[in-house]
Amino acid sequence: MTTGDFYDYSELLEEDEKEIVLRVREFMAREVAPIADEAWTNARFPHHLIPELAKLDIAGLPYRGARSLLTGFVVLEMNRVDPSMGTFFGVHNGLAMGSVDRLGSAGQRERWLPAMASMEKIGAFALTEPDGGSDVAAGLRTTARREGDVWVLNGAKRWIGNATFADLIVVWAKDEADGQVKGFVVEKGTPGFSATTIENKIALRTVQNADITLTDCLVPEENRLQNAGGFRDTATILRQTRGGVAWQAVGCMMGAYELALEYSRTREQFGRPIAGFQLVQDLLVRMLGNVTCSLGMVVRLAQLQDAGVYKDEHSAMAKAFCTVRMREAVGWGREIMGGNGIVLDYGMGRFVADSEAIYSYEGTREINSLIVGRAITGVGAFV
Repeated sequence: MTTGDFYDYSELLEEDEKEIVLRVREFMAREVAPIADEAWTNARFPHHLIPELAKLDIAGLPYRGARSLLTGFVVLEMNRVDPSMGTFFGVHNGLAMGSVDRLGSAGQRERWLPAMASMEKIGAFALTEPDGGSDVAAGLRTTARREGDVWVLNGAKRWIGNATFADLIVVWAKDEADGQVKGFVVEKGTPGFSATTIENKIALRTVQNADITLTDCLVPEENRLQNAGGFRDTATILRQTRGGVAWQAVGCMMGAYELALEYSRTREQFGRPIAGFQLVQDLLVRMLGNVTCSLGMVVRLAQLQDAGVYKDEHSAMAKAFCTVRMREAVGWGREIMGGNGIVLDYGMGRFVADSEAIYSYEGTREINSLIVGRAITGVGAFV
């Protein structure tokens, strides 16, 4: 049990699922928590943890028949301690592996997924571009031109997590012949591919986001995702991962709440712990309310997905709502800590900063609101 799960939603897990979640919790507490602040400060990814993370055998759970509810709680546990590590795993497990699993041929799944599941090969997902974010569906500028059994890729990508060290990068490009968006698995070391780390971030500093340049990058036809024929196929991946980002938001604000709660019990002012002051209790209850209502939403989303109901508007609503509640909650946590809330020594500052990235990626609040708005009114309001 965690103090942030006020309504005991984790009791919906089966016993074997609880054991998996507990293993993740223990790993995050033992291996990640002690180094999270240092890694964040130095903007260095702890590569030595990948083999240890692999031992948990959680990569590829969705593609091995695990329930969405279980994978959601795994995501929550990682982000409850370190949203940077949670984002690294989400890119590899959700975006990259999800693309191969859902849009690759049987042969491609056999070729890449086992090594990705064992984390011998790490994945990345390259969709966003320097001049294209929310409008990427129609505004994709990276191109692909087929020449015999080879595709020639040209263009640029930005904010691509894991890209500086990933072994397999799923790159999305517009086919010059038919104008359709197609997916390509670019392997590490491919000539014409380069990735440069984005410096000076104020959020998720441990994550190695990169600018990618593709200059006559040659990719064999066998590396084209065979079932990705247009952006509609790409969107099926985003539908799933948006829900995952909502779980990330819940984990982030739960971690912040638990930090604030513990701090309030030990921090003394006017001769007694601040937990005994009404205004502090009010902020704690507000934080817990945001955590609880958001957790209820993502749990229901997972149940719908486990029942085979996958709707863009469901994932979009969860992502938009939970990230707004997260932003509020971590702000209240910083308020409880006062000046101590803006330094890493007390843990809260990292959650406050990292929440800004979670709030923005996988579709802004505005774009996700328009997805829901279109569903409820029947009228699209996109530009």
